[in-house]
Amino acid sequence: MTESRSEFVSVRGVRLHVRRWGRADAPMLFMLHGWMDVAASFQFVVDALSGDWHVIAPDARGFGLSDWPVATQGGGHYGFHEYLADLDALLDHYAPSGAVNLVGHSMGANVVCLYAGVRPERVRRVVDLEGFGLAPAHAAQAPRRLRGWLDDMREPPQLRHYASLDDVAARLIANNARLDRRRARFLAQHWSKPDGEGGFMLLADPAHKIRSPQLYRIDEVMAVWAQVHAKVLHVEAAGSPTLASLAGDIPLDEFKARFRAFPDWREKIVDDAGHMIHHDQPEQIAALIEAFCA
Repeated sequence: MTESRSEFVSVRGVRLHVRRWGRADAPMLFMLHGWMDVAASFQFVVDALSGDWHVIAPDARGFGLSDWPVATQGGGHYGFHEYLADLDALLDHYAPSGAVNLVGHSMGANVVCLYAGVRPERVRRVVDLEGFGLAPAHAAQAPRRLRGWLDDMREPPQLRHYASLDDVAARLIANNARLDRRRARFLAQHWSKPDGEGGFMLLADPAHKIRSPQLYRIDEVMAVWAQVHAKVLHVEAAGSPTLASLAGDIPLDEFKARFRAFPDWREKIVDDAGHMIHHDQPEQIAALIEAFCA
């Protein structure tokens, strides 16, 4: 494996863990992981890169080795806008001038796509791995959403503990049947830590499980996407179960019509992969990233 370096950067009162691979003077690739994931998730893609790249991947706040903001401990809420502000600060730290290449998976893909529309002058290329946005919401859903949020605030969700690293690896394989045991074991070491009682706990703040009190407004999201200047590459698994789940009863072509908001958008479909597409086909993902960002 390509060896990574760990460092911590203080961002808006929170200490974020950042994982870096490659020479500091090589062209940069910023990579943002998905929900309930960590920066080490990109290890297999980094190993497959054939060129000389400086890859910078943070653990999002409340994940991995990054801090849990004090305000969220005991049942707070992670607002999605916080991830945008963290990315803005990290780019100021690592690349204070010029435009950068952004790669994001799932939640991270939604972050980089929005950021590219909010700060279009700061983004050169966007690679969106299985990022679709959420299902469109309707005003009639607001009362139930708010009730759910209040219920979560009253009784905050918890995350289960595991008896061993092998059990953590087994959970990862249960989530993704394509993941081989060697990779699952590697990820388990970065996805969890000893809980002090002989078991292992996930490196994630349980407050991430709290339902948002706000509805997803696709019209606002598309208005931001319309401001993106960068070329955008959307990479999707063939027969993506995540896309099918989000679309529900909406025909897939109708659901994906939202991507027409991007001024310069194209897609690549990858076979024999699921939502964790960067784990299932890291060589293909690395090749697509390099060709697009070269």
